[in-house]
Amino acid sequence: MTDATTPDESGAESAPAPTSLNRAADGPFDESEANPVRPYIDLGGIKILPREGLNLRLEVEEQTKRIVAVGLDYADSTLQVQPFAAPRTSGLWEETREQIRAQIRQQGGRVEEREGPLGPELLAEVPVIAGADGVAGKRLARFIGVDGPRWFLRGVIGGAAASDVDAAAKVEDLFRSIVVVRGGTPMPPRDLIPLRMPATPGVA
Repeated sequence: MTDATTPDESGAESAPAPTSLNRAADGPFDESEANPVRPYIDLGGIKILPREGLNLRLEVEEQTKRIVAVGLDYADSTLQVQPFAAPRTSGLWEETREQIRAQIRQQGGRVEEREGPLGPELLAEVPVIAGADGVAGKRLARFIGVDGPRWFLRGVIGGAAASDVDAAAKVEDLFRSIVVVRGGTPMPPRDLIPLRMPATPGVA
């Protein structure tokens, strides 16, 4: 097996082997790439494709009452997603991974980076306080992210899909089916793309 950047016989370096999915073909999708006839649940900054067994929750910031994340319960797992504005020329996922790593270690958790089906991801043991007795425990979580055209979609996977291969494949497919609606409004990089209540019930 040769290294992906080993020079070929002509002396030129070959391109590195791709380490992540072909986003435009496999998702998550930009609004311009989505199938317009599919029955998406419109949440403003993202659209979710309904499927059997999927429950949708909106996570609201108490002080501002704005929706800050979308929670998806599926395949005995949870997937929290957030769409962010990103620079036109570069992605945010590499920088965001560094911030997540530092935050989890500061909390006393453990985290490792690995190459997943969606590209580089973080597998973490996150400290949690369980129950009224305050007994501390740890939960397993996967932090995933995909850079798109002028947007970045971040996901946090918990439950079965953090460790079970079959559940993970179902949740990864769910993440890939998401459509990000960046819109044409100028936004600073790292700003959350506005989310809103769906016009249809959030249960598929």
